[in-house]
Amino acid sequence: MLTDQPRIAVVICSLGRPEIVRSLLPHLLAQTSPPREIVFAVTGPADLPADIDWAGFPVPVRVITSPKGLCVQRNRGLDAAVDENDIIVFFDDDFVPSRFALERIARAFALFPKVSGLTGRVLADGVCSGGIEAEAAARMVADWDADQTDPGADPKILASGLVGLYGCNMAFRTSAIGGLRFDERLPLYSWLEDVDFASRVPGEKVRSDALVGVHCGVKAGRERNGRLLGYSQIANPYYLFRKGSVPLAFALRLGLRNTAANHLRAARPEDWIDRRGRMRGNWAAITDILRGRSAPERVLNQVAPPQAG
Repeated sequence: MLTDQPRIAVVICSLGRPEIVRSLLPHLLAQTSPPREIVFAVTGPADLPADIDWAGFPVPVRVITSPKGLCVQRNRGLDAAVDENDIIVFFDDDFVPSRFALERIARAFALFPKVSGLTGRVLADGVCSGGIEAEAAARMVADWDADQTDPGADPKILASGLVGLYGCNMAFRTSAIGGLRFDERLPLYSWLEDVDFASRVPGEKVRSDALVGVHCGVKAGRERNGRLLGYSQIANPYYLFRKGSVPLAFALRLGLRNTAANHLRAARPEDWIDRRGRMRGNWAAITDILRGRSAPERVLNQVAPPQAG
């Protein structure tokens, strides 16, 4: 067991999903090793449940108001927490962690001194489907926790040498973060902001069974503007390659995979994905690259035509 518990801050960025935030709170309170503080980086009071008295919450909570955008919200959360904590844990508002997560994250950083950042084992990911209901995610995680006959066992590294980490569940030593921040040139979806940030943090990045959970991948109906994400699917990997935070092979593989998926599925798209919009966004980004004017911010110029039906 650890004799000196590290100070852990959980940073959660959210926008317009107060009931999703509410669903996460019991899982933070159930942690076998509670965080020193929870930091919410939101755009205003409407992003959080209105009936919760944060001053009287069982775990210290700080609410930071930020301009809209995942990168800027993550940065405001970091600014608030990095100097007063030893470990920063980022959870998406729809990520359901094991109740052993924070305890085992601390243990992993103690066991692996060369590791500066880690992501975990995702039991199920609603991003790959129409989404997972919060109740179903909670059951999956509870079943996992109940099966752990020795939750105090040493965490293991499942994969090492990662280019980046998965932003819905990632943790960093603050000593490694220093003055680094998320790249605010990546607007809106901030596609690949997690990969970019993690790749720039010095030290080894790994996937570990220290952190286990379910990512609900909450969606509010059908994607209404796939062109925006489609543009970022091409423009952002290209930008990150040019700035040196991802290898060329990584950027090419990601861009080609997403473009191929959008074209192959455009005729019979999933109910929750605007494949035709993404396809148009892909080609707009490719055109900008060929014309030498590609930049992640140009996604703000993309306007999707209204969908029929």
